[in-house]
Amino acid sequence: MASQPNGRIVEADVEAQGPSDVLTWMATQGLRPVSLKATGGLQAKGIQGIFGQSITIEDQVFLTKYLALMLKVGTDLFKAIDILIADFDKPIVKALLIEIRDNLGKGQPFYTTFAKYPKFFSPVFVNLVKAGERSGNLEGVFDNLSTTLEKDAELRGNIKGALIYPIILVCMAIIIVLGMVTFILPKIAASFYTNAITPPPFSAVVFAIGLFMGQYVVEIMIGLVVLIVGGVFFFRSDFGKFIFNRMVDRIPVINEVVHRIALQRFASTLSSLMNAGMPIIESLEISAEAGGSNEMKAALLRISREGIAKGLTIGEAFRKEPYFPQVVVNLISISEQAGHLENILGTLAEFYEGEINSSVKTLVAFIEPVLLVAIGLIVGTIALSIIVPVYQLTASTG
Repeated sequence: MASQPNGRIVEADVEAQGPSDVLTWMATQGLRPVSLKATGGLQAKGIQGIFGQSITIEDQVFLTKYLALMLKVGTDLFKAIDILIADFDKPIVKALLIEIRDNLGKGQPFYTTFAKYPKFFSPVFVNLVKAGERSGNLEGVFDNLSTTLEKDAELRGNIKGALIYPIILVCMAIIIVLGMVTFILPKIAASFYTNAITPPPFSAVVFAIGLFMGQYVVEIMIGLVVLIVGGVFFFRSDFGKFIFNRMVDRIPVINEVVHRIALQRFASTLSSLMNAGMPIIESLEISAEAGGSNEMKAALLRISREGIAKGLTIGEAFRKEPYFPQVVVNLISISEQAGHLENILGTLAEFYEGEINSSVKTLVAFIEPVLLVAIGLIVGTIALSIIVPVYQLTASTG
C-alpha cells in the first residue's frame, strides 16, 4: 500500500526479491510507502499454489546438471540457486527454487524441500541429496544424479518410441471398426430387413450387433469413456497395481521386459546410493521402493532384514533369492569380495539398458502381427456378413 503525490492511497502486487527492492521501485514511481506485506506471488504460494504443472524428469536433469556445474566451478550454493531462479521461466520450478533458498536461509537441510514433494522427487533422489549433504559432496551427487536421470529419460524415450506405432495401429483400428459397426453396418442391415430379406444366421448376428450399436452409439461412447477413466483410477490403486502385475507376469514376452526394467532400476539405484556413501542396508531398503516390482521389493527387503542385518554377506543374502538371475548374483558376490560392488552394479545397469531396448523391439515385433491379424479377422468378419447375404440374394434372383 502506498500514497501518490496527490494523496490518493493505492494498492498493488510487486514481484521482488525483498522489501528493499519494493521500496526502490516505489521511489522510481513517485510513491510513498504506507505498508508492505508479503502476499501472493511464487514465494508466498510455493509449489502447492501452482496448478496444472509438474516438475518433469527433464526439469530435474536441468536442475541437477547446472547445480553440479556451478558447484564444480566454485559457486556457493545460495548464489547457484539465485542464478537458477533468474534463469528458470517455468513457474513451478522457480517456486521450488525460491522455497529451497528460503529454507536454506532458515537453516534447514537442503534435502528437506525435495522430501516435501514425493509426487515429483523419488525417495532415491531425496536420499542421494541427503547423503551428499552429509558427506559434503553435493557436487558429485548432483553430477551422478543428472547422469542417472538422463539415462532414465533416454530409456523411457526409447520404450515410448518403440511403442508409438503399435499404439497408433490400435487406435486407428478401434476408430475404423467402431465407424464400420456403428454407422455403415446398421444402414446395410436396415436395407436387408426393409426389403424383407432374411440374412443367414451368421450375418444376422453381426447385423444385430451393428443395429444395436447404431441405436445406442451415444450411450456406448459414454460407457467407453467411463470404463477407460474408471480403469485408469483402478489400476493406479494398490489393489489395481497388484492385479495388473499379476496379469503382466502371465504374458510371456511382456513379463520379460518388465523383469529387466526392474533389474535395471535396482542396479542403477543401488549403485548411485552406494556411490553417495549410504550404508548397504539403507540403500537396499530404498532400492526396494524404486524397482517397481512387488516381487523384487519383497526379495530386497528379505535380503536386507533377514540376510545382511543378521550377519550374512551381500552375496550370501542374494543367493537365497531366486528372483535374481544367477549371473547377477555371481557378479554381486565376486565384486563384493573385490571391493567395487557399486561399479559392477553401474555396469549391470548399463547392460540391462541394452537388454531392455532389445526386449522392447522383440515385443513390438510380436505385437504388430498379432494386431494386424486381429484387425483383419474383425474386418473380414464384417465384410463376410455383408457379402454372403448379397451373394445369396444375387444367386436366388438369378
